[in-house]
Amino acid sequence: MCMRMHKKAHLEERIASCGGIVTVADLSDKNMQRAATVKEHLDFTKIFKNTNPVHLEIGCGKGKFVCETAKLFPDINFLACEKISNVLIEALEAVKESGLKNVYFLNCAAEVLPKYIPDGSIGRVYLNFSNPLPKEGYKKQRLTHPKFLNMYSQFLADGGEIIQKTDDGDFYTFSLESYKVCGFEILSVDENYKGSEKDIETEHEKKFKKEGKNIYRIVCKKSG
Repeated sequence: MCMRMHKKAHLEERIASCGGIVTVADLSDKNMQRAATVKEHLDFTKIFKNTNPVHLEIGCGKGKFVCETAKLFPDINFLACEKISNVLIEALEAVKESGLKNVYFLNCAAEVLPKYIPDGSIGRVYLNFSNPLPKEGYKKQRLTHPKFLNMYSQFLADGGEIIQKTDDGDFYTFSLESYKVCGFEILSVDENYKGSEKDIETEHEKKFKKEGKNIYRIVCKKSG
C-alpha cells in the first residue's frame, strides 16, 4: 500500500521565507499546456548576478544532487525544478542554510517550464531517476517522451546536453529511441554506470546500487 506523505508543518510560510531562491508557479490556470504559453521568463543575470552558464535539473527532489554539484562547479549556475512543494522545501532550506549563490529553484511541473525558461538559455539538462511510469497509458507523461524532448530543445542552447540516469531498463530503451527520433546526437551510453568523481551520486542511485541494480546512463546533445 502506498503511504501518503504528510504535509510538513508551516509549509507555505517556510517556502515564503525562501522567496529569494525560488519561483513558485502560478497555478491559477489548471491547463498546464496553456499556462506555459503565458511567458514569465526568469532573468538569470539578475537572479545569479553573473552571466555564467545555466544547467537545469528536472525533478530535484530533496536537492542532494543539485546542492553538491553546485559546490563542485561554482562557475555554473543551477536551476532546479521540483513540482512537489512538500519535498522541495528540504532542498530550499538546505541551499538557504549553506549560503550557495549558484542555485535557484522552480516549484512547478515540467510541463510549465517554457513559461519561465528563455529559449536557448540552458547548457545542460539533468534527468536523474525520473519516474519511469511503466504503464502503457502513461507513456506521454514520461520526461523523455518526444513531447518533452521537443520542449527541452526550445530552451537548450545549440550543442546543449541532456544527461539521464535511470535504474529502469525499459525506460532506458524508450528514452534512447526518443532521443534518436527527436534528432538528438547520442554521445555516450552506459548500461552499468559506476559513477565518477565529477558526477554526484543521487539518493536513489545509492539505494539502487545497494540493491544490485544496474544504473543506465545516456548523454546526448542537441544538434544544430
